[in-house]
Amino acid sequence: MPIRTSPVPGALAILSAMRDVAGLGRDLTDADEASLVAAGHWMFGLEEPVSPGALPPTDPARLAEAVTDADLRKEAASFITIMAFVDGTLDKARMDRALAYAGALGVSGDYVDEIAEAADGHVRSALGHMVRDNMESITGKPWAADGDIMAWLLPYSGDNADPALADRFRALSNNPEGTFGRAFIDHFVENGYAVPGEPEALNAMFSLPHDSSHVFSGYDTTPRGELLVSTFTAGMHPFHPVSGHILPVIFSWHLDIKINDVAKSAKGAMDPAEFWHAWARGKAMTIDIFGAKWDFWNWVDEPLDALRNQHLGEDVASNA
Repeated sequence: MPIRTSPVPGALAILSAMRDVAGLGRDLTDADEASLVAAGHWMFGLEEPVSPGALPPTDPARLAEAVTDADLRKEAASFITIMAFVDGTLDKARMDRALAYAGALGVSGDYVDEIAEAADGHVRSALGHMVRDNMESITGKPWAADGDIMAWLLPYSGDNADPALADRFRALSNNPEGTFGRAFIDHFVENGYAVPGEPEALNAMFSLPHDSSHVFSGYDTTPRGELLVSTFTAGMHPFHPVSGHILPVIFSWHLDIKINDVAKSAKGAMDPAEFWHAWARGKAMTIDIFGAKWDFWNWVDEPLDALRNQHLGEDVASNA
C-alpha cells in the first residue's frame, strides 16, 4: 500500500522539484516519467496518476516556501536526490541542482555530503563514505575510516571456518516446504552461495538480514533485485537509509561503479516504478529485519506466507 492513504500537502510541489532535477537540460526519459508517476502513488498517496508534463515549473526557493514541515523536507530532499540518477548517468548539473534543493530545505549530512563529493569529482571518496554508512547501519556501531571491510565481510576463511554453524544452516533443508527456514536455505542453494560458517561465506551479521530480506520481500538476486531489496531495506531500517543502502546500490547496480571486491556492478538495473514501491513496502514493515530485536532463528519454523501477512500485510510474491 502507499505510505500515505491520502494525498500529502505539498506533494505536487515536491514532484515538480523531482521533475526539475530529472529533466535538467533535456527532455524527460520514459524512466523519468515512470518514476514520477510511481513516486506520486507510492510515496504521496495520489489517487490519480501524476502527469509529469503538467507539473508546474519550480526552483529551490519556491519548494522551500511550499514545504515547511521538517520531516517532509527531509523526505523531499531524498526523493529529489534520487531523481538525479534515474537515467543512469552521473551528471554534475543534476547533482548540483539536487544539492541546491537540499540546501533550500535545510537538509544536510550523510547522503548530501556524499552527493556533494561526487558532484565535485571525488567519486571514490563518496563511495568510501557510503560504505562506512552501510557498515554502521548493519553493525549499529561507528565504523573507522580505515576499518578492514573485506576481513569483516569474509570472516570464516582459513582456521576461522565454523563447520558446526554451517551444518546448522544446511540442516534447514529438512524444514517443511513453505517455512521461512526452508525458503532461506533454498535461496542459498539455488544461488550457489556458501552458508555462514563455510570459508567463502559472507559474515552472518550481514548475510542473515540481507538474504532474509530477499526471501521475505520476494526480490531476486539479479542486479534489479539487489537494487530493490536494498531500497526495501532502506524503508524498513531507519539508520543511514539513503546514504548506506539506496545510494550504494544505485552507484553499483545502476551507474556501474564498482564499490569493492565483493560487490559486483551493472548498468541500468533500476526499475523506475518498482523502486518506489519497494521503498513504500519497506516503510510498511512492522518489524525491522536489520534491527537488533530481530532473531533469524525465531523465524525458521514459521510459515513464510504467515510472516508476510503479519509484518507486511500483502501478497509480496506478486510484487517481486
